Amino acid sequence: MNKSYTLIEVLVAVSIFTILIAAPAGFFVGSLNAQQKALASQKLLDNTSYVLEYMSRALRMAKKDDINGIDCLSGNKTNYEITSLGQGIKFRNYNDKCQEFYLEGGRLKESKDGIENYLTPEDLEIISLKFKLSGSSQVDSDQPRVTLFSKIRGARGKKPALQPEIKIQTTISQRNLDVPY
Repeated sequence: MNKSYTLIEVLVAVSIFTILIAAPAGFFVGSLNAQQKALASQKLLDNTSYVLEYMSRALRMAKKDDINGIDCLSGNKTNYEITSLGQGIKFRNYNDKCQEFYLEGGRLKESKDGIENYLTPEDLEIISLKFKLSGSSQVDSDQPRVTLFSKIRGARGKKPALQPEIKIQTTISQRNLDVPY
């Protein structure tokens, strides 16, 4: 008597083996994709948090311009000036130097004391950046405020599923009191 397997028995065994291996493999691949997405989101949040904190600190410490012969902005005794078609802001910093934040090529750039630096990494893309000023007139009694609107996408150049996006709106109030001169 010949003891061998029939074709149907072999096909059933291979099918069961494939099902047993495919389910955990699919779960493993799904877990890897979820981890990549979470890491991309975390990197986006880390970079965005750093940039916003840096900008907020600088904007809070801004000084009124055109005082003591320092002429940074085009207005007289103003706190901030919108530049780059609404995608930038210029001000006199606490060291009495002109400082500007603006969007260039999808990245945030800083110009301070004639030196330009990018504040965001290459793989972070700023889709939109707008600034709005409130209380910057010497006529009103409102404290100067800058509202920043931004839409940022992470992981530039990666698969679209791994490019998290974040929309941010924040208002920064100047630390120094705005008193008439």
